[in-house]
Amino acid sequence: MGFESLKIGKYIIEKPIVQGGMGVGISWDKLAGNVSKEGGLGVISAVGTGYYENKAYSKKLVADRPLDALNFYSKEGFDAIIQNARKICGDKPLAANILYAINDYGRVVTDACESGIDIIITGAGLPTNMPEFTADYPDVALVPIVSSAKALKIICKRWQKRYNRLPDAVVLEGPKSGGHQGFTYEQCALDENQLENLVRPVVEEAALWGDIPVIAAGGVWDKNDIEEMMALGARGVQMGTRFIGTHECDAHENLKKVLLDANEDDIQLMASPVGYPARGVRSNLTELVEKREGPAIKCISNCVAPCNRGEEAKAVGFCIADRLSDAYEGNTEFGLFFSGSNGYKLKEIISVKELLTKLMQGE
Repeated sequence: MGFESLKIGKYIIEKPIVQGGMGVGISWDKLAGNVSKEGGLGVISAVGTGYYENKAYSKKLVADRPLDALNFYSKEGFDAIIQNARKICGDKPLAANILYAINDYGRVVTDACESGIDIIITGAGLPTNMPEFTADYPDVALVPIVSSAKALKIICKRWQKRYNRLPDAVVLEGPKSGGHQGFTYEQCALDENQLENLVRPVVEEAALWGDIPVIAAGGVWDKNDIEEMMALGARGVQMGTRFIGTHECDAHENLKKVLLDANEDDIQLMASPVGYPARGVRSNLTELVEKREGPAIKCISNCVAPCNRGEEAKAVGFCIADRLSDAYEGNTEFGLFFSGSNGYKLKEIISVKELLTKLMQGE
């Protein structure tokens, strides 16, 4: 079967494939720009933009790391990434992923709007006040990420009452995605929370609010998976990990190699300073953390609110900002390598164009 285009607000995505926002530095200008250029929706991660181009846009460093949220979420770095992605994709739709749990969320959303982003995707918490920060930019489409029909209902009610607007689309993320989950450990394993069982109830809820397009995410790997999600009522899919296996992915070659070398058993849920479990590849870091021998936790970048200035990091045994940025810089000793549950299926590096053709036409 052929796939129809995906409409998000005023934007038409020719191929209904949204590339997941992956930070630090996995989906920046090269990956997102090329995905949009080839007809999908490229998504720039707003996380750790102070690390872009060897920290050129971080005004203050401590121990060679961006100091505080102002530098970790560098406005100038974010703008440079967006402008460089634009040089690749021209006026094709381009999105940013901005986690709700970050410090300075409102500022970073406004930064994205000022830099000319078309679509903002937000997960990691219920973004009940997201429209507040885009009021001056009515053309910017807003896409919350949810893990249940109930979460979508809460967002729609709140947005309609407070801001007289509704989401332009919604990403429904199941528990097989890479990085942070919207479920506890126990909930991740429950049958009712598997993506294939969540799509219909969320599509039904979305229909009540004026046919909001649902984008299914978490464990979607190939054309068969896309067809399964579409048959359940999704209008598009979001895929993150699969795009790490592309030449254009902004990740360090060492990070790509960690995924290429991973076996199915190596990809596991782990505790995270954000409060919910995260999925990634077992590595030297995870073994050190288990022995409580991980690198020192100093909370230089103050990245996410739930971590409480490093308190949760100390409880869990690692700083998420430092360890993800280590992975971005290719440090396999201390890097944290997120992956979706299917990451072990990555066996080669191909071009974005080739990947999108495979997804649309089958292997």
